[in-house]
Amino acid sequence: MTEPGDVLDDLAQVSFVVMAKLSQVAAAHELSLTQLRVLGILRDRTPKMAELATHLGLDRSSVSGLIDRAAKRGLVSRQANREDGRSVRVALTPEGQALARELTAEVAALLAPLTADFGAADRNRLGVLLSRMLA
Repeated sequence: MTEPGDVLDDLAQVSFVVMAKLSQVAAAHELSLTQLRVLGILRDRTPKMAELATHLGLDRSSVSGLIDRAAKRGLVSRQANREDGRSVRVALTPEGQALARELTAEVAALLAPLTADFGAADRNRLGVLLSRMLA
């Protein structure tokens, strides 16, 4: 049976491997890890700046700077919030959408070998366990 400390060590090692691979993809596109996260978050939603700050665990001024830099690269745009005229939503531009798709494919290709020898049941179980950890 696996000891609790072994599981924690394994989890830490997996996180280091995943972070290294994410850093590799980000660096290849002259992005920080946080910028990579922003593009990943914006793939399927257009959050308000405050929501994005909460999701990233950053203060609003830090997120504003991140979005400013991404906007200068033509990757994101700010849109008026129809429900609340005082706030704005952040969305990917077509260029940002294309880059997000490319990044997703690159990350998937780099992470796939980590579970390549898992059967479908093992991958499903891993997904369930990871979701529980993040809940």
